[in-house]
Amino acid sequence: MATSTYTVKGMTCGHCVSAVKSEIGKIDGVTSVDVDLATGAVRVDSAAPVTDSEITAAVDEAGYEVA
Repeated sequence: MATSTYTVKGMTCGHCVSAVKSEIGKIDGVTSVDVDLATGAVRVDSAAPVTDSEITAAVDEAGYEVA
């Protein structure tokens, strides 16, 4: 199991959190996504390492930006 933490900019509400969790959750191997709206911290747990570019692409798809 691998865990990575990212900071996402632009999230302002619960819908934002849901969108980011949903897009990252679509990545193969991701087992859980925890988002802290107040800090922008996103913790991703996965069965195998997930690349930063996969996370960045998913966050971009949700309409936000990895800091």
